[in-house]
Amino acid sequence: MRVAAFSTKAYDRRFLDRANADGGHAIDYFEARLDATTAALAAGYPAVCVFVNDRLDAATLKILAAGGTRAVALRCAGYNNVDLAEAERLGITVVRVPAYSPEAVAEFTVGLLLALDRNIARAWGRVRENNFALDGLMGRNLSSRTVGVVGTGRIGALVARTLRLGFNCRVLASDMVEDPDLLAIGVEYVDRETLLRQADIVTLHCPLTPQTRYLIDAAAIAAAREGLTIVNTSRGALIDTAALIEGLKSRKIGGVALDVYEQEADLFFEDLSNEIIQDDVFQRLLTFPNVLITGHQAFLTEEALSAIAQTTLASLCEIEAGQPPANRVTAQLVRPAN
Repeated sequence: MRVAAFSTKAYDRRFLDRANADGGHAIDYFEARLDATTAALAAGYPAVCVFVNDRLDAATLKILAAGGTRAVALRCAGYNNVDLAEAERLGITVVRVPAYSPEAVAEFTVGLLLALDRNIARAWGRVRENNFALDGLMGRNLSSRTVGVVGTGRIGALVARTLRLGFNCRVLASDMVEDPDLLAIGVEYVDRETLLRQADIVTLHCPLTPQTRYLIDAAAIAAAREGLTIVNTSRGALIDTAALIEGLKSRKIGGVALDVYEQEADLFFEDLSNEIIQDDVFQRLLTFPNVLITGHQAFLTEEALSAIAQTTLASLCEIEAGQPPANRVTAQLVRPAN
């Protein structure tokens, strides 16, 4: 199958080429993001391969379909950037990578939390300037604190297990489906409102749906404990950034660690070090000493990239062979997270 791969970096190409060593697919790489303005590049390609910030809305999908595209392969688990109903109407099959490496994201989540809680990034910056003073670097033990995990799929379950068994935290969880293995180790399932009221730390691991957009908003922050720490390695729009900033200014929120941001499409995955950033909201976030932000790198391990490439190409093989792809995602499969 001829494949147009968009939003590709050198690491994407390396792992896709390795997974395609037998030459089963003819893959052409584009650095450009896929949207309605670039969709014409895919004319004549039966399949496109895309990432989290490619925009496959109705307008883009119509251009793809007119050019002969019949398959969209997402190199990620999330699919909120695809108009699934329109894809089905146009006869375009959408596949994703539901479980490329939950360990990669879970480990990064815990790493972000520890780096924020113990001021590791600030300390590293000081040491580079030969400043070895400890003033302002005091943290808190993670042990015995109450952590709320929103979404206990593969990633959330690993985070909950690590915090419960590895750090002796009290772990509250919120999800439509309770994981019996987590219950067995003492994780407590509660409704989302109770979780937000009782947790010292909240970490987000649910998909972005209309029901979960702005899950953390002004009302949620107002109902939370004083000094709440928030970690988000899932989807940026789970958090209302304007409300987050107000919470930081009032000190209702004690710390924030983000690997995703709701307007990240204009920022992340690019070197903008010589540019003037126009996003004033993002720039305001960077001014807080208790905010730690990384550029959507939680997935970026060798194991994850290998699994993403292999699963993506396997799905395209299934489509080419006329088989129902195991990792197909449809509008009917989208469900809210509790």
